[in-house]
Amino acid sequence: LAVARPTAAGLAAARRRVGVAPLRGLFELLRGPAAGLATPGVSWRGLLGCAIDGTTMCCPDTAANLTRFCRGGGHHGGTGYPMVRLLALVACGTRTGLDAVFGSTRAGGSTHAHRLVAARRPRVNWLAARHFAAPNLIAAIAATGAQVLVRVKNGRQLPVCARYRDGSWLSRMGPVEVRVIRAEITISTRAGRRTGTYQLVTTLCDPAYPAAEIIRLYHHRWEIETAYLELKQTILGGRVLRAKTPTGLDQEIYALLAAYQILR
Repeated sequence: LAVARPTAAGLAAARRRVGVAPLRGLFELLRGPAAGLATPGVSWRGLLGCAIDGTTMCCPDTAANLTRFCRGGGHHGGTGYPMVRLLALVACGTRTGLDAVFGSTRAGGSTHAHRLVAARRPRVNWLAARHFAAPNLIAAIAATGAQVLVRVKNGRQLPVCARYRDGSWLSRMGPVEVRVIRAEITISTRAGRRTGTYQLVTTLCDPAYPAAEIIRLYHHRWEIETAYLELKQTILGGRVLRAKTPTGLDQEIYALLAAYQILR
């Protein structure tokens, strides 16, 4: 059969006709843990283990893109390209995306995180890096019925309201009652061994949850780093996004997320 060979301009015009909505709808149809809670490695004590974190991607340096996105700063003149901030909630056991939001880097990760919290997920345990340890964000997640396990800075002083037998203690962050666990973690690689102290905060305050299990659970947060590696390096090939308008970028990022989800 004779097959049409559309030009680059023809493909660009076709993408403009399609618009954002079908690609966004496709991702919304595909997103989810892709496995039941009974699947080994997906859940912990009936809670779906999920990691939240952000990353940035470069987009073309066009006048249209600069109306919505800005170049990154830095000590050496900043980035040559405008940056898009992507924030995802990833199921640790399958590395599939439960949800994702993106926007300008003018807003920080914790600001974008509130958009993810808006979708209530009560049987989820959110694992987060320390830049998400904001009391208002933890309170917003807890209000949905979900649990939180987040790292905080070692120098952060959290009051001792009561002590547990395992050495952890009951405290408060804003209006939320939390449990604080200090752990010494050793990393061993071919380059040698390195030991550091982590201070973890969780809403899992019931002493029936052993501190040692919670510490091991936090290790799964790094699954999202592998997810971003697949998304940006394996699928995108380390390239800059190619859409030259904000609407085109919306479409391209949803297409990228849908492709990632299908492969997962």
